[in-house]
Amino acid sequence: MKILCVSDQIDPLIYNSNASKNFPDIDLILCAGDLPMDYVDFIVSVFNKPTYFIFGNHDLSEFRYYHSVPGTTAASATSAQNAASLAMASMKKAEIRNPHHGASYAGFKNISVKSHTVKNARGRQTPLLITGVSGSIRYNNGLCQYTDTEMFFHLVALIPGLIYNKIRYGRYLDIFLTHATPFGVHDHKDPCHVGFKSFNWFLKKFKPKYMLHGHIHLYDQREERISRYADTTVINVFAHYVLNFNTDED
Repeated sequence: MKILCVSDQIDPLIYNSNASKNFPDIDLILCAGDLPMDYVDFIVSVFNKPTYFIFGNHDLSEFRYYHSVPGTTAASATSAQNAASLAMASMKKAEIRNPHHGASYAGFKNISVKSHTVKNARGRQTPLLITGVSGSIRYNNGLCQYTDTEMFFHLVALIPGLIYNKIRYGRYLDIFLTHATPFGVHDHKDPCHVGFKSFNWFLKKFKPKYMLHGHIHLYDQREERISRYADTTVINVFAHYVLNFNTDED
């Protein structure tokens, strides 16, 4: 299975009419955040393959359609005009959830990709299992930023679905799709780019085959793109990265 992974940058190799020729035989597309939705739409239209996206800590103009945002509840409406605006926002939210872009939102979800299968330890074909998480560490109280404790509880909320996967498919998940990094793996020391310690816990506990993240821009060729943490291969998919996923291994 060939997976095109993108994040953080509109890549000229992809954002052109020859993209499908530049990247032939793509089966699936994963977007790891900080990408304009127009770019995601372009990718969907050019490749016409199942596409999943999460949010980063930038390019959040449509974040409110997928998550509650402080100040946008009915309690904050102080006039009929505000109430009407909120009603319109609610309608737009419903439209986009049904999905407006052709790409499916994977943030804080466990997803079974039934169109793409992986052979489990018993030799049975099972869906590709993806768990997605949006956002970065909190550094200026912006949207889609979380403390490590907040992120931990977001991960805990995913556990029932992971246990279901383990019972039904023999494993918790195959791919952990995030924007931010684990602590001490590909992260930086500045407040914006520190990784989540809760991700380290998650990797040790649920052992995905791959963790795909963005957030760390690879302008320095000396920076590592691929690392190993516990039983997981951690890959920085900045700009683009093509993952050849061996579907014959659990």
